[in-house]
Amino acid sequence: IPPMMNTKWEYGEAVRLIRNVRNDGTYPGLDPGDFLVRRGSIGYVVDVGTFFFFLIIYSVNFLEEGKIVGCREEELIGGDDEWTPSRFEFREKVRAAKQLSVGGQVLVELGAVGEVIKVIRDAENGVSYHIHFDSLAGRVLQIPEAFLEAHKTGE
Repeated sequence: IPPMMNTKWEYGEAVRLIRNVRNDGTYPGLDPGDFLVRRGSIGYVVDVGTFFFFLIIYSVNFLEEGKIVGCREEELIGGDDEWTPSRFEFREKVRAAKQLSVGGQVLVELGAVGEVIKVIRDAENGVSYHIHFDSLAGRVLQIPEAFLEAHKTGE
């Protein structure tokens, strides 16, 4: 690691993955896009390196999964940090499980498709999300998890 780069975790530290990780083409024996490790999994830092000289990559050994996976800092939190599981994650497609309105004005119809822009794990009433619905161009809404359902591709 170049001396000017500060790492957040050191060798042997426990970390938790906050996003599902898929093969970007660098994991041997699996096709690009294949699922590797589920968000919420805990692993241990076994190496720290860089990618393109500026991006810190942590090699994390996920013992239960039997995989060592390269993770970016923003994909990890400390192993003892508070963790609230979520049904959906960044960039995942979702559908409105209810018609959504503000002040009597319908903003989102039942079944409208949107994309998760941000997961908010510390929202007052449980996990919620910043969602951009295809039908509501240019606006992002904060939606509680209970008002969303998985969007199945091909629908």
